[in-house]
Amino acid sequence: MGNRVVVGTDGSSSSRAAVETAAREALRRRAELRVVYALNWPVRPMYAPLDTTPLDRLLAEAADRARSVAPEVAVTEAMVPGDTVSVLEAESRTAELLVLGARGAGGFLGLLLGSTAASVTAHSQCPVMVTREGSADTGPIMLCVDGSPAGERAIEFAFAEAALRGAEIDAVHVWLPDYAPAGTGVEGPERLLAQALAGHAERHPDVTVRREVASGEAREVLIEKSRSAQLVVVGARGRGGFTGLLLGSVSQALLHHAHSSVVVVRGQA
Repeated sequence: MGNRVVVGTDGSSSSRAAVETAAREALRRRAELRVVYALNWPVRPMYAPLDTTPLDRLLAEAADRARSVAPEVAVTEAMVPGDTVSVLEAESRTAELLVLGARGAGGFLGLLLGSTAASVTAHSQCPVMVTREGSADTGPIMLCVDGSPAGERAIEFAFAEAALRGAEIDAVHVWLPDYAPAGTGVEGPERLLAQALAGHAERHPDVTVRREVASGEAREVLIEKSRSAQLVVVGARGRGGFTGLLLGSVSQALLHHAHSSVVVVRGQA
């Protein structure tokens, strides 16, 4: 990973909000910001040359928006040929964080999450922040803890982000008592949560952490709790994930339905 934040833009209101968020994230990290537009245009003889002037203007406006939010940040812009998912996946290989709007310019009204955000999140090589317009900028960071090895990177990210933001962490583990192994009492989930967080609080002594064990269906519980959060941090795949799936059901549900912005952190990133 490099000391760089990348944000995808397409001119939609959602991507404009993402650009502003990315500028603030770059400022927190003392990183440079790269604003990227993926030029998905056929390059075959039968197609007339594309006049990119309107797109150049769109990209320049996005970069200027970022500079107005964070004048101290070095902002570069790039129009990269290729389909959006491939372009952003390639950009993620040298980024510390990739920021996207929840819905793009081509989004259908009934969809809560655009196809680009969903696909890029599943394939990115760095953490992906999917921003929601109107998401609160105060409140705790909600960290979803499942005790899986893949979730360790999400915990690391949440503590670092909380330190950068001066925010508290609400670390939540959700379990279904009916499906717990025989003889497992409430101390089992409590122990799992404590073990998952062990060491992180010591490395970030200025971050206040509240631990909560909740019972119920994880997706429903976490979506409801996201109402009071400024950001939700979740691993890409939890304990119940199948090997062939890049995103687990909980991370997918939060991307679609959380009331705040969401960061998905892949374990191998």
